[in-house]
Amino acid sequence: MDINQIPQDKSKTYGGHAKVVYAVKNGSYTKATTSGWEDEEFVTLQAVDALAEQTQLAFHAVKNEQRSSLFYYMFLYRHDITSLAQTSGFFRWQIKRHFKPLVFKKLSDKKLNRYAQVFNLSIEQLKQLPTEDNRTQNNYPFK
Repeated sequence: MDINQIPQDKSKTYGGHAKVVYAVKNGSYTKATTSGWEDEEFVTLQAVDALAEQTQLAFHAVKNEQRSSLFYYMFLYRHDITSLAQTSGFFRWQIKRHFKPLVFKKLSDKKLNRYAQVFNLSIEQLKQLPTEDNRTQNNYPFK
């Protein structure tokens, strides 16, 4: 794309920031900035909505005692099993096992602390779901 054709649609997903992209200027690639473009914003918002839906489903699975609170926090903090395994040091099969409420309740404080550190929570916070009021006010932990 030519440097003069880079969209500058002031995407709200950029939060007022710019993104560096590469464009062609005088036949050579060079760095340029964009404030976003509509197509990228649309796709990003769809992905964020899908993640919010997964988090909501996880919340209800924990509330219905089908999964442990670890399952909810994994989605809330935008992890999947692989990234949670990499950051916690547990194997993926162990994490899947820890999703079972009865297994999770028996975990030692040492193991719970490894998860708590990943999410920057206390062990007590990790063991329980946030209240409904707290959850809706702070749906995404990094605002």
